[in-house]
Amino acid sequence: MSRIVEAIGKLEAILDGSVCFSRREGLQEVLNLLKEEQASSKGSHIEKMIPPSSKRIGVVVHGPEIIDSGGAVQLINHLKQMGRVNAVLGGTMGRVAVIDADLEEIITINTRRRPSISIRDMAEDSDIVIILNQAKCRETGLAFGTMVAKLAGIDKPLIQIDCGGRFVADLTLSHFASDSEDINEEGLAVAARLAADLGLDLLRPRPRDCTLIQGDTVRRIMTGVIPGELISVNGTVIGRAIGAEVEIKAKGGKIIDLKGAEPKMHGLEKLHRVDLEKAIIRSGSIRRSTVRPRIGENRGEGAAFIDHCAEDAFEAAGGAAVALTVGDDTTAIAGDILARLGIAVVGIVDGDIDRLAGSLTILPGSIIIRVRPGYDDIVGGRAREEIFRGEDRISISAPDLADRVKELAGELLLERKEIRSDLA
Repeated sequence: MSRIVEAIGKLEAILDGSVCFSRREGLQEVLNLLKEEQASSKGSHIEKMIPPSSKRIGVVVHGPEIIDSGGAVQLINHLKQMGRVNAVLGGTMGRVAVIDADLEEIITINTRRRPSISIRDMAEDSDIVIILNQAKCRETGLAFGTMVAKLAGIDKPLIQIDCGGRFVADLTLSHFASDSEDINEEGLAVAARLAADLGLDLLRPRPRDCTLIQGDTVRRIMTGVIPGELISVNGTVIGRAIGAEVEIKAKGGKIIDLKGAEPKMHGLEKLHRVDLEKAIIRSGSIRRSTVRPRIGENRGEGAAFIDHCAEDAFEAAGGAAVALTVGDDTTAIAGDILARLGIAVVGIVDGDIDRLAGSLTILPGSIIIRVRPGYDDIVGGRAREEIFRGEDRISISAPDLADRVKELAGELLLERKEIRSDLA
C-alpha cells in the first residue's frame, strides 16, 4: 500500500468520526488534494485503456430538481465530451419534470424503474455509469448514493454527481470492500476529473447500512431529515419528523414503531401491509421546485382506479380518459402527474391533505368529491366494489363516474366541485 493510500485511509477514518465543522473543512480539503494526486498518477494509463471518444457512458437521472434546475442537461452535455451518453430516468416525479422540460428525446422515461435497477440495466452496455441528482443536503445525497450503489451491485465504475450536496462521489462497489490501491482506478480517475471540471468536492464515501433485517423484522433508517418534514412510505404520509434521524420498524409487513417522528395514525392505518425493505421512503416534498406544467392531449378511453398509489399513476391510468383517485394526497399528486397526459381525475377526498408536493396542477374538467372526514377510504372502497366491480379499468365517462360516486357517498357527501381552470 502506498503512503498516499495509507494517508487517505487515515483521513477518511478521522472524518467518519466526530470532528468539529471548522476542522472537518480543512481535513476534507487535504483529503481531496490527496485523492486528486492519486487519481492523476493513475489517470494517464487509464485514458489509454479506453479512448474518451469510445467510452460508453450510462447516465441515470434521479429526482425532478436536477431536471428543473437545468443541471441535468448541462451535465449530460458535459459528459458527451467524454464519450457516448445514454440517459434514462429513475423515479416518478422526475418523469413529470422531463415532460415539463420537453426532454423526452434526451432522457428516456418509457418505464418506471428504481434507480438501482436502472443502474444495473445501464451497466450491461456501458463502460461507466453515472448518477445525476440534486439532494437537499450532502448527507442525504451520500445516503442515497451509497444505498443505491449497494443495491445495484455492479462491478463497473459507478459515479454520483450531486449538485445539491456539491460533490462527485466514486461509488464503485469494489472500493467499499477493500483498501487496496489497485482497486477502482478508473472510477476514481473519472470522478477526480469530473470534480475538477465542475468545481465540486471529490468524495469516496463509506456506506452506512440503513436497512437492517432480522427474521421478519425490518428497520429502515433515514438521515439528514429536517425537523417538520413529512415522512412518507410509498406515497402515504405516516408521520412528521421531530429529529434529524428517523427510524421505521416493521414486523411481518406491518409498521410497529416510528422513532424520530410524530406518527400519523390515519396514514399508518392505510398501510395494511408494506414490504419495508423495498418501499420508497421519503422525507419532505416529492418536488421542491416550481415550474410551468406542460399539459398533454388525451385520446384515451374509459376509467382507471388509483387507490393510495399516486406514483403508479403513469402505469395505472395510461390510455384512460379519466382516473378515480382515493385520498387527498393521492388525488393531488395523481392529478398533477396525469395532467401531463391530459387525463382528468375524479377525486374522493376528505380534506386531510398533507401537501407532499408544493405547486400542483389538476386538469380542468376534473371533479372533486369531498366527503366527511375519515370517510374517503370507505367511499373509495364502495366505488371499487360497486362501480369498478373489483377491476382496475372500466368503460365510463368522467361525468357519469362522478355521478355514481356521488350516489354512493349519500349522506357522507359534503361537496361536488368541478375544476374549471388549472389550480397550479
